[in-house]
Amino acid sequence: MIIKTSRLRIRRLTLEDADFILRLVSEPAFIANIGDKGVRTLEDARIFISKGPWTCQAKAGYGQFLVYRKQDGESIGVCGLLFRDGLNLTDVGFAILAEHRGQGFAFEAASAVMKYGLAELQIEEIVGLTLAENTASIRVLEKLGMKFDRVVKMFDDDPGTAVYRCASA
Repeated sequence: MIIKTSRLRIRRLTLEDADFILRLVSEPAFIANIGDKGVRTLEDARIFISKGPWTCQAKAGYGQFLVYRKQDGESIGVCGLLFRDGLNLTDVGFAILAEHRGQGFAFEAASAVMKYGLAELQIEEIVGLTLAENTASIRVLEKLGMKFDRVVKMFDDDPGTAVYRCASA
């Protein structure tokens, strides 16, 4: 376990999380807002967990982590820190299953992960990256104290990714 909050536990992803990851990355909102990760089977999910960018970050302590509820151990999403080489930025990323959205879990997890990154990993700045039309993620980023900074292109056919920064940055 990496992080505890009043309602959540956050830990590294393992191959045993393949069922959950397959379900999460297959949700229409995930595909629309984060992208199609090409995960179609449990084996794809295991490969994604073991060799994908969420767990194979070059910087120690980075990656997407599993978020689960303290009360019953149910996996509800992912949240973590990803270093974006092309932008030379660390962003806090999060995705919560549809049935658990709107309950403050994304904010609770992202806030805790950011505190972990700033205190434990000594990261100087953590930003938020999202599509301009992803209003749910923008609300979470703004609640975290971030404000729109600029639009960047993360890859050639990127329509534009909004960068949100903490007001003090």
